[in-house]
Amino acid sequence: MKIGKVPENVMKRSVFRQIHTRRPEVLLGAGVGEDCAAVKLAPDEVLVMSTDPITGTAQDIGTLAVQVTVNDLASAGAEPVGVLLTVLLPQSVEEPELREMMAQVETACEREGVQVMGGHTEVTAVVNRPVITVCGVGKVKEGGLVSTGGARSGMDLVVTKWIGIEGTSILAKEKEEELCGRFPASFVREAQELDRYLSVLPEARIAVRCGVGAMHDVTEGGIFGALWEMAEASGIGLEIDLKKIPVRQETVEICEFFGINPYLLISSGSMLMASRDGNLLVRELEKNGIPAAVIGKAVDGRDRVLYNGGERRFLEPPKTDELYKV
Repeated sequence: MKIGKVPENVMKRSVFRQIHTRRPEVLLGAGVGEDCAAVKLAPDEVLVMSTDPITGTAQDIGTLAVQVTVNDLASAGAEPVGVLLTVLLPQSVEEPELREMMAQVETACEREGVQVMGGHTEVTAVVNRPVITVCGVGKVKEGGLVSTGGARSGMDLVVTKWIGIEGTSILAKEKEEELCGRFPASFVREAQELDRYLSVLPEARIAVRCGVGAMHDVTEGGIFGALWEMAEASGIGLEIDLKKIPVRQETVEICEFFGINPYLLISSGSMLMASRDGNLLVRELEKNGIPAAVIGKAVDGRDRVLYNGGERRFLEPPKTDELYKV
């Protein structure tokens, strides 16, 4: 396609026709010439917004773009309402590829009950692969907002599902041929399909009902990055048992193959939570089919300590995600 705004006929054919999910709160949504979206809120509701770009992979970019932003809203205790997309395309992209991206977006939106409210789509020479930036809009009742900085000394720290599943899925798709030279095809396929666990909306809803103190979805920088960010935001120390952090065998094997650290690998689909009664929260999550584990505690002071059997070391500030090394 040519550099510049995507033509109106292409927008109508390959973007707007892919968008079907609607929300009653959205008064003004996506359309030709519309530069804004409008959302109606009740008097006791708070607007919650988040934004994220997808730059680490081109595969399933539409699905990831929506899912990552919806997860951010869920980690604040909010109900996601809509997304606005900025889609930047290199000249090498053809219209069928744009249509496929938007179909992925709509499938993810339909699954999570979210509307595409608007955005911008452009072909530009400043990118060499598709980039989608998403602004998410959600709502929460007054008093129901949950922050990353709500952890307090004495609270249990809970991790849902498994760390590293997003990075594992991305690597299994991007490096399929290389991995199939080492592992059975069934193993690689299972690793690719870990993306079915990327939504954290179900655990967020359960955690809010249980009175969770803080939530943070585990994204770039992995679980070590998420732990550091929650501790910094909350002004607390940590005591974490490394052996209790849940990790899939597929993640362990693929990380060993590429020589990377699973604890520093992008982990959408896993939620870090702080709770006064972590065991109760774990039981409630497991009743609803969501695996979870208490991995440690928040403590007074500023020391963030990792225990691994008899070994004791300090958590370091977040580093570049291990995904980019591969």
